[in-house]
Amino acid sequence: MVEGFLGTLTTEERTLLHLHNQTLPSGGWEAPALLTQAGISAAVHVQRKHIPRTLKRMEKNGQLDIAQRHIPGGKQRKRVYTLSETGRENANALRDRIFQENVMSNGAEVRLGNLWVSPQPLLELLSHVDDAMVYHPHALISPVSNPEGMASIDAQYGEELVRRMFARAWEDGKITKDEQSLLNEVVEFLGMHPERARRLSNEARKALKVPPPEEVYFDMILQALDDGEIMQDEIDLLETFRVAFGIDQISHNALLDRARSHPTQSEHYDAYAATLKTALQDNIITADEHAMLRTLRTELNISDDEHERIVNEFTNKTRR
Repeated sequence: MVEGFLGTLTTEERTLLHLHNQTLPSGGWEAPALLTQAGISAAVHVQRKHIPRTLKRMEKNGQLDIAQRHIPGGKQRKRVYTLSETGRENANALRDRIFQENVMSNGAEVRLGNLWVSPQPLLELLSHVDDAMVYHPHALISPVSNPEGMASIDAQYGEELVRRMFARAWEDGKITKDEQSLLNEVVEFLGMHPERARRLSNEARKALKVPPPEEVYFDMILQALDDGEIMQDEIDLLETFRVAFGIDQISHNALLDRARSHPTQSEHYDAYAATLKTALQDNIITADEHAMLRTLRTELNISDDEHERIVNEFTNKTRR
């Protein structure tokens, strides 16, 4: 779930703003990573596997131009995305509408557009605005493509996975070349800034709470199955991890079966769970809280079964 004003925009709208005024460098060879699926995913605060659907829809609607370019530091050419003429017109209209919004800044009401200074990315500007339309000096959330800052709830899952993988790699006191290669693949897949990855590595090394490799692998499978299918790049990533950490085919099949039978969760399950558990802290859900939670369930597509699951988990935990 994306916090603040950014959370009121759809993934497609955030993608339009991210790609606004982005053009492919001349020469027809290289392109920045921010134009790849991983780069777009990181910038718009959406899990990597959910981006292809949005891009396919935008491509079908004539909003995108697609090319194959080499990414600096990468081994092979990748698909990169820029706005078509139609996409640019839509992005400009969206930008102009947003810039007309009034926000509170330093105790005064100002137009949001007056706070933007080119070439600041539009999404970076909007990350400073909360859902009450108050502008803050520091960003409320930061994309994982940035070295610092708190990531959105969706991106925090990827951060935790990288942290756990670093903990596993640091178990023997060093990270081998093969382990580093695997970690680099995961970091690139998530569109994560190298400095952010290094911070997670240091945190894992200091804590050194080493999860079993099967546990990390199971989490990776769950993430891959989030939308019911495993994409080819996710298959490649899983296979690399499986071989690197000695998980045999029998264990893989068992973990895959377990993941497929695991209760599915809505995309915003964790965000709703945090809100519901806060309401349950005093063991009473008032009528107002009940109405707000019902509205939130509708907005986040949380099923009644998921709601009951969270309540039961919280109740069982407090009884222990």
